[in-house]
Amino acid sequence: MSNKLPSFMKQSHDEQKNAQHTDEEKLQQTAEVMSASQQSLDLDEPDSMAITTEEKPHREVPAGSLPTLPGIPGIPPLAADAAVPNPRADLEALDKLERHLYAHRYATVGMSCYGMSIDPEDATADRGEALAILQEEAQELLCSPATGALLDRLSTATALELENDTQRAQVRILKRDRVQLVDVPADEQAAFTRLVTESDDVWHKAKAANDWGSFAPYLDRITESMRRLANYKKPGVNAYDVWLDEFEQGSSTAFYDRFFEQVKELVVPLLAEVSAARRKPSHRLVEGHFDERRQWEVATDLARIEGLSFQSLFLTKTEHPFSDALTTNYAVIAAHVYEDDVFSNVFTMLHEGGHALYEQGVNPEYNYTSLKGGTSSGMHEAQSRFFENYVGRSEAFSGPLLEILRRHFPGHFNRVSARQLYLAANVVMPQPIRVEADELTYPLHILVRYELEQLLMSGEAKAADIPDLWAQKYREYLGVRVPDATHGALQDTHWADGLIGYFPTYALGGAYGAQFRAAMISEGMDWEGVIASGNLAPIREWLRSHIWHYGRSRDPKDIILAATGEPFVTRHYTDYLTQKFSSIYGL
Repeated sequence: MSNKLPSFMKQSHDEQKNAQHTDEEKLQQTAEVMSASQQSLDLDEPDSMAITTEEKPHREVPAGSLPTLPGIPGIPPLAADAAVPNPRADLEALDKLERHLYAHRYATVGMSCYGMSIDPEDATADRGEALAILQEEAQELLCSPATGALLDRLSTATALELENDTQRAQVRILKRDRVQLVDVPADEQAAFTRLVTESDDVWHKAKAANDWGSFAPYLDRITESMRRLANYKKPGVNAYDVWLDEFEQGSSTAFYDRFFEQVKELVVPLLAEVSAARRKPSHRLVEGHFDERRQWEVATDLARIEGLSFQSLFLTKTEHPFSDALTTNYAVIAAHVYEDDVFSNVFTMLHEGGHALYEQGVNPEYNYTSLKGGTSSGMHEAQSRFFENYVGRSEAFSGPLLEILRRHFPGHFNRVSARQLYLAANVVMPQPIRVEADELTYPLHILVRYELEQLLMSGEAKAADIPDLWAQKYREYLGVRVPDATHGALQDTHWADGLIGYFPTYALGGAYGAQFRAAMISEGMDWEGVIASGNLAPIREWLRSHIWHYGRSRDPKDIILAATGEPFVTRHYTDYLTQKFSSIYGL
């Protein structure tokens, strides 16, 4: 999970101190910290683009009465209706604006990260108040009429004056970010920030106690607030569509309905064939007790093989795994280790490592600008699920993975072969927990959440209805019984954090990743050989040059088209699932 979450999560390390440590010392240091802290769907298709991001007219302020641009120390106040064009002053103001917005993001993301990992329980309200104040200040700065006028001047054809493509992209993205907030009352946005901060704390307790009733009122308040905020953003537009589009530009219920229909057409019958197959891979050989400290050592080895920079990475513990980054020099991965399930840690680390690689791979020139970070939630999940599944669950990776596991758990894995490890990592087993799901059933977990989010946002369902609806849909789509709320609707933190609309990007990101993999292979990359070697540099470099480098400066559909030579299509994903599981299960 990456956190907005259209931006992504972080904490702080002493860089000078880190620079003095070897990788081995960092591994030891991380272990000590851990021990101590417990076809075909085309995005260019016109009717798939239900949401527009064009700027709409806003409240008019009489000419000459506009305020000066606030909060940009170090330069003279800039009148919003400046009569004399001054491109140099405007560019200086743009830089100051970006740096002040960056400082707010850094503080906000850092506090959110601590809140999801190591903050004491009693600090929740204090953190919520600080976050709300920072949110209000950043919104006031971005949405002031003076900022709007500055961006309008810089986006005109006569503004020469923009020195490079980076500045042009900055103006475009800032205008888009401004459109999303300019008509939202700052006090309501701040109240929402306080609400979700408190809600996240309540969710942690409710999950531990299997107590849906204590969380349900918060979910009702969150959905009501999100409907109201959506109406400020885009009056008259379906509220769920507004949030889907915010997490993935150009998406809507019409888009996702077609996407999930095409995925279901493949997954449901293939799952039935797999369930009836005589060949039955097992993961019994990888069951047992796996010491937590050694699992963190495994996590560090996986971070190293993925290619993460230890000079800019912090690992910590949390209830629900996440990754985020303050800059390209500061990424955070938070995970939850289960001593009876080593695979959970392995694939969580690869998943969150994919998020962190994306953040570390963004053009460093974007660090203090609105271009820093991933272009969308779907593109971010494409990176995480790419390393978790297309690399991590591949047969080629079973060799490097087995070597790591034998190093830390020799008594257990010395008797396991690479082929057995591969099969164990790809057992298809419908079960109630999303983050432990196999590749084939995973999109069905997302479909359940997508359909329930539609009901919540339309008002057709209340929070009190969700446990029964959840259990019903899990029986329908996966044929499994949900034992309780902890293993059902309380298993994920997203709704508590106000991220309704994020879930579909997990499935979409998985499909994006299949298209990137297909492009690498079609360009002649020795896919199996690269992964089997344990040196993933060719894969990282392809992703860096085609995706990561651009940060937010390009939209997802433009990145996909340029990287793969075609618009987004689902067939690469469905072909991959068919070929892989037909082979494993002898279909």
